[in-house]
Amino acid sequence: MNIQPLGDRIIVKPLAALEKTKGGIVLPDTAKEKPQEGEIVAVGKGRKDDKGNLITLEVKVGDKVLYGKYGGTEITTKEGDEYLIMREEDVYAIIKK
Repeated sequence: MNIQPLGDRIIVKPLAALEKTKGGIVLPDTAKEKPQEGEIVAVGKGRKDDKGNLITLEVKVGDKVLYGKYGGTEITTKEGDEYLIMREEDVYAIIKK
């Protein structure tokens, strides 16, 4: 992927939606919810405060994160991979292992 986000934006690869419920029921495509978890694949340099100082991002490449259901802008690469571009403030939490 040859995309570099600017400022405080990040690129997230959403995790796949569930194919089955815990009880074993197979979900059709229309019943699947949009995933709200993903892995960060690229980050910008950060944002600048009022004095021009660079504030680096708290998240880093490889972090698994939770984000809002309708957060970010969906993009598709030439290879057919789907990603979300969003601001760091749209991330709710980092999932610790």
